[in-house]
Amino acid sequence: MRKTKIICTLGPATEKSETLRQMMREGADIFRLNMSHARHDWVREIVPRLRRIAGEISRPVAILLDTQGPAIRTGELKTELALKPGDIIEFTVRGAKSEEKYSVDVNYDGLINDISVGDTVLVDNGVMRLLVMEKKRNRIRCKVLTQGALGSRRHINLPGVRVNLPPLTKKDMEDVALGVDVGVDFIALSFARQKSDVEELRRVVTKLGSAAQIIAKIEDQSAVRQIDDMIDAADAVMIARGDLGIECPMEELPIIQRRIVQRCLRMGKQVIVATHMLESMIEKPVPTRAEVTDVANAVFEQADAIMLSGETSVGRYPVECVKAFDRIARRIERSGGAGYGANALLEDDRQKMVASAVVLANSLEHAKLIVFTHHGTMARHVSNMRPERAHIFAFTSSERVCRQIVLCWGTHPILIEFADDPNQTIEAALKYLCEKKLTEPGDKLVILSDMLSSGLKVDCVQLRQAKGSKTSRPRKANKSMMD
Repeated sequence: MRKTKIICTLGPATEKSETLRQMMREGADIFRLNMSHARHDWVREIVPRLRRIAGEISRPVAILLDTQGPAIRTGELKTELALKPGDIIEFTVRGAKSEEKYSVDVNYDGLINDISVGDTVLVDNGVMRLLVMEKKRNRIRCKVLTQGALGSRRHINLPGVRVNLPPLTKKDMEDVALGVDVGVDFIALSFARQKSDVEELRRVVTKLGSAAQIIAKIEDQSAVRQIDDMIDAADAVMIARGDLGIECPMEELPIIQRRIVQRCLRMGKQVIVATHMLESMIEKPVPTRAEVTDVANAVFEQADAIMLSGETSVGRYPVECVKAFDRIARRIERSGGAGYGANALLEDDRQKMVASAVVLANSLEHAKLIVFTHHGTMARHVSNMRPERAHIFAFTSSERVCRQIVLCWGTHPILIEFADDPNQTIEAALKYLCEKKLTEPGDKLVILSDMLSSGLKVDCVQLRQAKGSKTSRPRKANKSMMD
């Protein structure tokens, strides 16, 4: 089984039921709803469709809602502005009028206060580079440094500039409420700049009565400088390399990616590597060799998940993209990983017990790790240690938890009911694994569970050997199993 999880962004290319079914069968684990483009009525249609198809093929699949975030964008233009080096263009706010040949309004009134003369302005994902020459009351005069065509609603980046945008816009709040209503499993905060931004989203989600996990998207220098705080505040982190690669020097991006993956594994949080991974496959049926190497690096670093964006939302070969991810990941996983999990912090007795179980599994041939969890905590602890060979089977009685631990590296979540006696639950789970041919006779099973001892339930690690079994179903189970 593949250990690195695959996230696919949905869009016009992938909204049909048969396409979704093919993507799930080829290995898609999580589906992303990009609220920069998704309509609310479309979301209300696609989420039940995903749930239905996942149920039909008996595969746990999670849904991630990605907020648009407080992006700075150019306003509407009747025609594109063909700009060349040396041209002057003015950005205006609050409806100000410009006497320059080239001008465009901007959606962020505070731009005048945040920006300074000498700052660099990047437009349209960094394609165009401008230099701030002068600030007036409601106008910013810039000189064009690189040629390009400026169109409507183009994204503006201000590398190194701290902007005072709110963490959640009105649109974001409406989108988050929608996500809670349809029951998404993860909500990603775009352009998260500081810990308080993530905490604000968590307050909103909690107030709405949701247990969706929060993903902090790392997209600018401010977030990178405060990365430990960002990781601490979030349930998971996404290295959003599109805007991050614009905000930071391009040669620093691979180093930033590696450091964030290392820090996430050390601090026990899931990490996603995203953007431009198979960009050429939007139009072509096979990736470039450079793209294969990029994906391989993320897999070798042992990120929990890798993500497809335009490749599956609007691309011509969405299923082939999933196949490519799956093929690359499986091969690289067989060659070994970076081993960053060895530096994971062990802050309590339970984490130390998990570490001992993983050490045991690493020392055995044909080992499997079996975890029982109510809230997903133990499964995440085991995954975070990055077992060298053993796959992780996480049993839970909660559908929500089952979907959320889909994101965990190397973890196969299984939904069963827990029995009153932990031993009965363990036996039922082991029979289930045998029945589904997920274990073979002779496999060494390292089991993290609780057990009855003198009438009390205690945490324990057991070592068992898999045996053959007749067909059976998981039985009813216990409310106080691990965490």
